[in-house]
Amino acid sequence: MNYILFDGASRNSLLPFTYTRPVADIRIGILTIREKWERHIGSTTSTVTEDYLSDKFPMVELEENVMINASYLPTGNLVRMVKNLQSSQAIFHKDEPVAFYVKEGQEVHFDSYDVIQYDYDIFTVKYTWDIFSKNERAIKEDFELITKDRKSQPIPASANVINPQNIFIEEGAVIEFATLNASKGPIYIGKGAEIMEGTFIRGPLALGDQAVVKMGTRIYGGTTIGPKCKAGGEINNSVFFGNSNKGHDGYMGNTVIGEWCNLGADTN
Repeated sequence: MNYILFDGASRNSLLPFTYTRPVADIRIGILTIREKWERHIGSTTSTVTEDYLSDKFPMVELEENVMINASYLPTGNLVRMVKNLQSSQAIFHKDEPVAFYVKEGQEVHFDSYDVIQYDYDIFTVKYTWDIFSKNERAIKEDFELITKDRKSQPIPASANVINPQNIFIEEGAVIEFATLNASKGPIYIGKGAEIMEGTFIRGPLALGDQAVVKMGTRIYGGTTIGPKCKAGGEINNSVFFGNSNKGHDGYMGNTVIGEWCNLGADTN
C-alpha cells in the first residue's frame, strides 16, 4: 500500500510553521509527524501540500493509496484501522476525514464511501500551541517507539543521574559532568549530540542528532532540542525543530522555534 499524508483543515491554524513545510514535517516529541507514521506503518510516505511546496515535497501516487490527515498522530488503534482500510472506506473523527482509501486518478466523494467513525483516543496537532503543550506526551510515546528492544550506550561515569533506566543515549553522544533527572519522564540523547559540563536536565527531554547543550544550561521537561540545534540558558516546555540556536543566557518557555533561527544573547 502507498501512504500519502495530506495537510487537511488544520494547515492554516499551524501557520507560520506551515508556510515552509507540510503539516507532516512538524516536529513534536523526538520525531516529526511523518517520521512517526513511517515507523508505525513500516513504509515511506509522500505529501499533498500547497502547490508552491510541491517541488520540495512531491506527492507520489500509485495504483492503490491511503491518504492520512497529517494533523492526526499515530496511535495503536488508529494505525490498526488505517492499515485495514479497504476500497471505498474512510475513517472519520466526527465530521473530519482522518484517512481514506483512493485509487490512482479517482475523484473522492465521501457520499459514496463506507465511513467508519473513529471513537478511540485521538492525538492531534491542530494549533501552534499544541506543539509545546502536547510535547511531553509525544516525547514519551516516541521514546517507547524508538528504544523498544534496543540497548542504550553506557551513561558516562561523570554524569549525575536519577532513574537511569529512563535514559537512552545513541551512538557517538558525549555527556560530561551533567545532571540528568529522568524521574518525571524519559531523556533521549541523539547520535553525536553533546551535553556540556554543568548542565541540569529534567525529563521528558528529546535532544536530536548532533545537537549541543552548552555549559551551565538548565532544561525542564517537555522540551525538544531538534537536530543540529544549540541550546543555552534556561529552557522550559519548548520545541526547536532543527538547525536553530539559542546558545546564550536568557529564559525561554512554552515556545516553538522553527528551523534556521538564531536567538541573540539574553533573549527572553
